[in-house]
Amino acid sequence: MPAFSYEAIDDNGLTVKGTIEADSPEAAEHILAAQGYIPTKVMARSKKSYAASGSFWGRLQASMNSVKVTELIVFTKQFHSMMKAGVPIVRLFQVLEAQTINPTLRRAFTQMIADIRQGSTLCGAMEKHPAIFSPLYQSMIKAGEASGTVTEVLERLTYIIEHEAKIKSDLKAALQYPATVLVALGVAFIVLLTFVIPKFIQIFKGAGLELPVPTKIAISMYEFLNNYWALLLGGAIAAVFALRSYFKTVGGRLFLDRLLLALPLVGPLFQKAALSRFASIFAILQASGVHVMTALEIVSATIGNKAISNQLDQVREKVREGQGLAQPLRSAKYFTPMVVDMIAIGEESGNIDEMLREVTAHYDDEVNYEVKAISEAIGPILMVGLAAVVGFFAMAIFLPMWDLTKIAK
Repeated sequence: MPAFSYEAIDDNGLTVKGTIEADSPEAAEHILAAQGYIPTKVMARSKKSYAASGSFWGRLQASMNSVKVTELIVFTKQFHSMMKAGVPIVRLFQVLEAQTINPTLRRAFTQMIADIRQGSTLCGAMEKHPAIFSPLYQSMIKAGEASGTVTEVLERLTYIIEHEAKIKSDLKAALQYPATVLVALGVAFIVLLTFVIPKFIQIFKGAGLELPVPTKIAISMYEFLNNYWALLLGGAIAAVFALRSYFKTVGGRLFLDRLLLALPLVGPLFQKAALSRFASIFAILQASGVHVMTALEIVSATIGNKAISNQLDQVREKVREGQGLAQPLRSAKYFTPMVVDMIAIGEESGNIDEMLREVTAHYDDEVNYEVKAISEAIGPILMVGLAAVVGFFAMAIFLPMWDLTKIAK
């Protein structure tokens, strides 16, 4: 969003200066007026300033000012409580603006106050801040405004944001331990290879021993690493950047998501987490009065997995043709028979949102079970890996040492 430098007069008649983000100079003046200032000069910032925002420090500042999930949850809960108490919408955002610490949220509230005073809807005001309010958030607020149930929608939004945060936390918990151990194993391997093995190479070569196979392998790896470490490091960095660039493309993201779903241990965890997300979001959208086509579009954009998203897009086209929802889902690879059958029952009985809530509860439990199963399975696997690394270096060092003791005798 463009930034503007401004000069304005405050309540005490003093001149204040600063910068403000807005879509246009007129919008910046409205925001300043909503804050109680009288704007006297509003100018676009120089190109040099914009370039600075793209620098490392600019990106760092932007990341520091981003809105965390916990802050969005607190905002939604406070919004719901004040709406339920009948606080006028402008006054509500003035209170939120005064008490929020996050500068990004404060700026958003300021602009939203100005937009609402000019006659904008709540959803229209939120649409200008996509970095804070996701398409799901905006669509549900829009449905709530159309049906007069914004308070109920905010309560459902609180649940779904907390639910999403819990799913992500469970996934991180499942992957954090093995990732940490693997990094530690890699570091230990490199340290042993570069600092321990070289100390014994000269001893073994000077003794004229016939070195065993593990020792020869260790020496070969050390020499290769010592001679080509710059090439290996450069290749690793280039590979990381190349993969990151590739995974940002549509095809790369599709390949990565399909790979994650196909992995033996974590694949089922990712699938069940995605099914839980699908069921919870779709159920709440249906209960909020969002049309099924719009709901499928929103779920496809927020499911978090490109492979499943592509299948939902295909399902949406078949639903558009009048095939219903359950039947197209039967041909979708990643949707289990339980999900399809529950949706079919919901379509027949007219309570599809209730059936999907049951699916959400079931797969939430499944995710918890998968996290425990992965933790239990990863432990022995990592122990075997650790034993293999330690055993290899022990054989590489102590087998020649054993031969040396024989010679000494």
